Amino acid sequence: MCRSDAAPISASTSSEYHRNVGPAPFLAYVAAFHLVWIAWPWLLYPKLTAALGEETLAYAVVQLSIRVTVWIVPVWLYLRYVDRVEPVEYLKLNRHRGRGLVYALVLTVVNLVGMVARFGVPHPTMARVTWNSILGTSLLVGFIEEIPYRGFMLRKFAERLNFWLANLITSVLFVAIHLPGWMALHTLRTETGVTIFIFGFVMGTVFRWSDSLWTPIVTHSANDFLSYLIFGL
Repeated sequence: MCRSDAAPISASTSSEYHRNVGPAPFLAYVAAFHLVWIAWPWLLYPKLTAALGEETLAYAVVQLSIRVTVWIVPVWLYLRYVDRVEPVEYLKLNRHRGRGLVYALVLTVVNLVGMVARFGVPHPTMARVTWNSILGTSLLVGFIEEIPYRGFMLRKFAERLNFWLANLITSVLFVAIHLPGWMALHTLRTETGVTIFIFGFVMGTVFRWSDSLWTPIVTHSANDFLSYLIFGL
């Protein structure tokens, strides 16, 4: 019986097929993804905020839908139909979940202590609480951003390069994806770029240590929750 090209294939065949896929499709994805996202801060964000208001549930839902479509769906399709691997398995979403969450908890506690040491005791205010700050900036940001960067790009680069070089490249790209937004909102600062680079590099490192994508996902979401909603950074 003939097997469709789009159908799942055996683990051994999948592994060999995966090794034989050249770098061109992946590099094309990386370039296209970063170019497409330039449209968000310059074209879509101003129109959405004007039409829906940045504090509404409608804005949060639309914004999250756009991010999932651009950030998550292409990764899933690439892994499924180009690499012919199971996305959940490749992204390490089903491995060492308990260990990943423990690592994330420890890292979050260390991060919180560090923030208090640097910025003092926080004074949260309801003025920073919106649907988007809760859903987009806090709860789901780790899931949306860690899947393409640490789960996908870091692993793909590490298949052909030394891990630390792959982590370096991925961290630079992580800074690059933020540049259009910083430029559009006039918030571009050297220290911000350095901070995001270091944060990305740390997320890649703890992903390697824990062997679970849940570590950077939860740590990332907790960091952004603390940074924006609690400390107002």
